[in-house]
Amino acid sequence: MKKLSIIGLFIFALFSFNSCETEDDVVFVVNEAAFSFTNSFSAEYVLTPQAAGNLGERFTWNSPALDVPTNISYELQKSISGDFSDMEVVGTTNANEIAITIGDMLGYAAQAGLDNDPATPNPDTGNVSFRIKSSVGTTGGLETFSDVAVLTLRLPEQTTTEEAICDLDQYFLVGAAVKFTGWDWATPQRAVCTGTNVYTVNVDLVNNVDGDGNFRFFTTETDWGSGINYPGFSDDGWTIDSMFEDAMDGDNNFLFTGPSGKYFLTIDALNKTITLDNPTPQGTCDLDQYWAVGAGLPDAGWDWATPVQLMCEADGVYSGWVNYTSDGDANFRFFTTATDWGSGINYPGFADEGYTIDANFENANDGDLNFKFIGTTGQYFTTIDTVAKTITLE
Repeated sequence: MKKLSIIGLFIFALFSFNSCETEDDVVFVVNEAAFSFTNSFSAEYVLTPQAAGNLGERFTWNSPALDVPTNISYELQKSISGDFSDMEVVGTTNANEIAITIGDMLGYAAQAGLDNDPATPNPDTGNVSFRIKSSVGTTGGLETFSDVAVLTLRLPEQTTTEEAICDLDQYFLVGAAVKFTGWDWATPQRAVCTGTNVYTVNVDLVNNVDGDGNFRFFTTETDWGSGINYPGFSDDGWTIDSMFEDAMDGDNNFLFTGPSGKYFLTIDALNKTITLDNPTPQGTCDLDQYWAVGAGLPDAGWDWATPVQLMCEADGVYSGWVNYTSDGDANFRFFTTATDWGSGINYPGFADEGYTIDANFENANDGDLNFKFIGTTGQYFTTIDTVAKTITLE
């Protein structure tokens, strides 16, 4: 049991300057034993990138038993160590539930050092602990904690004997909402077969308020007649992510309504779902992605508001489309951690490690020895191959 007393001290003076105290106690009594998770947990959670947008777990709990009505706020906290010395807040709410996705769990698995590569000593299974903190009233009020739930996360081991089987090799995305593509077959985005009838891609989407912001899926490259529009999926019983809607244009294309940025798009033909989630590695790499900012990157500049991301797209390979400019300083740098200037890797940082660097780049020879783009301004498919030790533009 815990008690919180609020003591009011009233002092008044009479002719003799005598004083007295009076105590007004408001007591909250919390029965900690009655504060716990109410959902049923799985024995283990099997995590795959193809399901990153799916629900991982919905945490629910009862409210602490108080002897007087009052406002209560909650934090869902997680810990990789299990003792919460490394506590991180997953989410806050005034309700009694918080949901996390498979994509969130994949991030926790990475923090725990899990991987599914049989060639490495890292485990493919590990635990992450969760608890709820309740806070009564305003800041500094009574805080209590629920029991701890320990969830077992497992990354299915990679195998070379089982191959994904899909009806198509890939879906193609073309349209105004698909950055680096537009309504042109020169650089279509490809959602490739990564699971049985599951197609995925990390794609840059644009919510262009001044344009159409629309696009369409195609089953055959360069064939406009192979397009599948929004009703083509919805009328067949597909559940489509809420950031897409029918453009209601001449072709009933998809309209992207979410914030512009990079997303992990999954087309699951088994469960008939199209989902968007945070960018997700599709290979095994030391990092989920490289980040890049600088004057040579017009989409970013020297600002962490809109950094460029090169996701892990294959084992040891980071790649993606990037806009470059040769105007002005045209310098930039790669980073291993977003917003952390200290994590930067400059031109000599790669060159001294034996990397062969594309001729469109050179050492800026500025104070930080950044990269400098000296090619023709435009968009390029950029690849950092940490196995072959190359940085290339196409």
